[in-house]
Amino acid sequence: MNQARFAIAAAEPGQWPSAPGAEVAFAGRSNVGKSSAVNAITRQRGLARTSKTPGRTQQIVFFELGGGARLVDLPGYGYAKVPETVRAGWARSIERYLTGRDALRGLILVMDARHPLTELDRRMLDWCEPGGLPVHILLTKIDKLGRSQAGQAELSVTRAVAVLANPVTVQQFSALKRIGVSEAQEKIVSWLREPPAPIEEM
Repeated sequence: MNQARFAIAAAEPGQWPSAPGAEVAFAGRSNVGKSSAVNAITRQRGLARTSKTPGRTQQIVFFELGGGARLVDLPGYGYAKVPETVRAGWARSIERYLTGRDALRGLILVMDARHPLTELDRRMLDWCEPGGLPVHILLTKIDKLGRSQAGQAELSVTRAVAVLANPVTVQQFSALKRIGVSEAQEKIVSWLREPPAPIEEM
């Protein structure tokens, strides 16, 4: 993870890396700490740009890990102060990536533990379910909650996603206190080591 390096920021699918490999993507509503989570997991303070301005990540950003593996930072969705047409374009790009990227092995979905499972979070889960894409939810900023509140937030989200057809797991996370970093790293590595799913014959 600590060898991750920037590869390309792609505005259009035609710019996505075409080399075969395995990818794990990060997605999350603006201002939930997605970039901070990427930096904590890779142990690189400035790999993913962080900003107090929501929605700074406006392109799909690819990071090379070596051996054909990549981490992918998807645009933050939700409250970014940009025109609706731009946000709609981001949504189309994210949906196309999640539903049509053969290299994708799993999605790290970042949510604020204090406000999880927003309508937009549920839309992301909806896009992942039909293809059976595994999702691992990071409940960030857990350090801002008491232990009981944090446990209840995790239990509530775990119960809510249990009805989904694809595998969805949940963990507590704090980039600031480094809570759950090792657990998230292990999940990502396990996905990247999985062989690609076989192509079904028509």
